[in-house]
Amino acid sequence: MMPFRVLVAVALLIATIWPASADDVVFPPGAHVGMKPLVGLIRAKSFIGFETEDQGVKVLIVDLPADAYGEVANAFKANPAGTGGIKPESLETAAGLAYYTAESTRDGATNVRRYSMILPGPTFSGYIAVQVPENAMKIYTDDAVRQMFASAVIRNEVPVAEQLGLMPFKLTQFSDFKNIRMLAPGAALILADSDEKSGLETRPFMILTVIGSTAASPDDRGRFARQVATTIPGVRDGRITMSEPIRIDGQPGYETRIDATSGKDNTPVTIVQWLRFGSQSSMRIIASSPRDDWEKAFPRFRAVRDGIQPRG
Repeated sequence: MMPFRVLVAVALLIATIWPASADDVVFPPGAHVGMKPLVGLIRAKSFIGFETEDQGVKVLIVDLPADAYGEVANAFKANPAGTGGIKPESLETAAGLAYYTAESTRDGATNVRRYSMILPGPTFSGYIAVQVPENAMKIYTDDAVRQMFASAVIRNEVPVAEQLGLMPFKLTQFSDFKNIRMLAPGAALILADSDEKSGLETRPFMILTVIGSTAASPDDRGRFARQVATTIPGVRDGRITMSEPIRIDGQPGYETRIDATSGKDNTPVTIVQWLRFGSQSSMRIIASSPRDDWEKAFPRFRAVRDGIQPRG
C-alpha cells in the first residue's frame, strides 16, 4: 500500500488565513481536491492544503498520476487486511469510492496520528495526507478526520488565473496556447497545444520555471547554460546547435538550441532553452516544437518569453 504513504514536497505558497466557513467545501488555490476543513484549520503557509495556526495539524493535498488510484484499489482487493498492521478502509465521497488508512507513529519525538486517502480523478488521482500531533487528538479524532475525508470533492480544472497567481512571476502573453497548467504548484508552469494523452512533443509547448541557482560569474554563464540544457527531460540523441549570450528584458541571459528526438514516436524536435540570470536564481524557459513546425512556433515562444514579468 505504498501509494498511501507517499508525502510529496510542494512549492512555497503565499501565506494567508482561509476566509471560508468550515461548513463550506474549500479548494486551496491550485488544488483539484477540496473539502470541508475541520474547525481550526486555515490555509497552509508552505504547502497546498490546511493547517492549524500553530502548524501542528497539517492537511496536505496533492495530485498523483491517474493510475495511482487503480494500483491502490487493486491492492485493497488483493489484500483487504492490509500490511504492517495498517488496514485500509473504503469511503464513499462525491468523487467516488476512496481508500484511506490511519496509523499511529512518531514525528521525531512527538507521537502523531497519520491519515492518508486517495480518490479517483478524471486525469489524476487526488491524494490527501493528514498529520495530527498527540496534543490535538482529542479534537481531531479518527471520526472527525473521516468526516472531513468524506466531504472531499474534485474539480476537473483549476482556473488558469488561480494557477498563475501562485507563480513567482506574471505572464502577460499566452501566444494562443490553450493548455495552461502548473507542473508543480508555485514552481513550474506548462503552456501547450497538446496534452500528455496525445503526446506533448507532437505539438509546440513551453515550460516556465525559476531555478534556485545561477552562474557563478558572467564568464561562467555559457558553461552553466550548456550544463543545465543537458537536464531537459524526455529528449534523446540531443545535439546542441547554438549556445550564446543574449539580453532578455534588459537582463543578462543565454539562449541554447538543441536538435533531438522526443516521445514514444521518436518525434524530431527542436528545443530552445532561455536562461535569464538573477543574483541568486535564474528564470528558465524550455520550448519545444516538432522540427517541421519550428519556424511558426519560435515567434510564439519568444512572445511568451518577452511577456514574463517579475511579481511585484
